Amino acid sequence: MTSISIIGTGNMGGAIAGLAGAGGADVQLVARGHHELTGDIVVLAVPYPAVDDVIETYREQLAGKVVVDITNPLDFATFDGLVVPADSSSAAVIAAKLPQSKVLKAFNTNFAATLASGVVGDQPTTVLVAGDDQDAKDALLAVVRAAGLRGEDAGALKRARELEALGFLQLTLAVGEKVGWTGGFAVVK
Repeated sequence: MTSISIIGTGNMGGAIAGLAGAGGADVQLVARGHHELTGDIVVLAVPYPAVDDVIETYREQLAGKVVVDITNPLDFATFDGLVVPADSSSAAVIAAKLPQSKVLKAFNTNFAATLASGVVGDQPTTVLVAGDDQDAKDALLAVVRAAGLRGEDAGALKRARELEALGFLQLTLAVGEKVGWTGGFAVVK
């Protein structure tokens, strides 16, 4: 059985916990702070500005684990750009800070409501996963698929920058009320 620790108890943390549980994983949902992480997969379900604090708190525990970055590194002051270099991503920044972890990018192109409902419009929700460790990607994709959602391998971790650009666009459309928080982009096969 896969075990997953989710740091963050907001909408996304709760939605990911729900789908992981539905997929048969043993789930630990923790508020930020000093807790022992029991999962082999650790999901960082916190806003990007909180990531450094989470890494410092859990650095030793994250060594050797699969770490899933769900953040979109928005400039929250302007909501008009990303705060990582154009040729990088928050996932790349996290991977550089956690060289002993297997960092994945996932869930940042999904809204909590579409993870919980399993649909985007009339299409199944698809979770895109990018990373450099195939076994880590396969483990997360297995949980997503076991929960009844589509899971697709989006390629190497360098694809996180495109996923973050897509996530940013989707968020700005939702904030501008062009799409609803129950909508978003779908992958049609």
